Amino acid sequence: MAHPSLSTAGGLAALCLLTACAGYTPTPLPDTAAFDATVAAQPTGTPAQREDEAGTVQTKWGPLSELDRDLVRKVRLASLWEMPMAQDAIQRADAARVRQISREIADQHHTLDRQVRDVAGKLRITLPVKPTDQQQAWMTDISGRSGPAYDATYVKWLRLAHGQIFGVIGTVRGTTQNTLIRRFSEQANAAVLNHQRLLESTGLTTPESFPTPPS
Repeated sequence: MAHPSLSTAGGLAALCLLTACAGYTPTPLPDTAAFDATVAAQPTGTPAQREDEAGTVQTKWGPLSELDRDLVRKVRLASLWEMPMAQDAIQRADAARVRQISREIADQHHTLDRQVRDVAGKLRITLPVKPTDQQQAWMTDISGRSGPAYDATYVKWLRLAHGQIFGVIGTVRGTTQNTLIRRFSEQANAAVLNHQRLLESTGLTTPESFPTPPS
């Protein structure tokens, strides 16, 4: 039976009801409402006032580049869709191994999202508050399936997404001059590498699960 998309606030509420009915109390989603409201209320201003303008700006942790900011936003986007989908898979996945790794992925994304919001607050980077259209399409595709097809689709899209951001993390870690971003990139690298290993351990990855190598 198809389940509605979990890509919106309404979808997240539905996910909470789903897990409650099953008798499972998942790791709470991070309380981002106050943070997001603060970000939305921040006035636009000069680069000296805001560090999320275009180009490289100076901070007390060192230069902050556009690529640095892009990584922070992409990690936030990853948590916005992968965390609720992992929590959904704890209940809905057909294979016990998929349910097991999903619990680890959800917990680690909860920690990673706290870290990304801390970095964004210090560097005054405006964060996204909902998944991209592509991520919402992945969520819809996963939640609309059941049984083994659910597991295979879930692993496919999560592994693809982790492979895409993994290269960005490596580039930032190798090039950033900002010490705060450097530490954050190492935290993100550890989490994403572990998630890739967990997803691959299910035996459900296929050629579609991997990004196209750069030419």
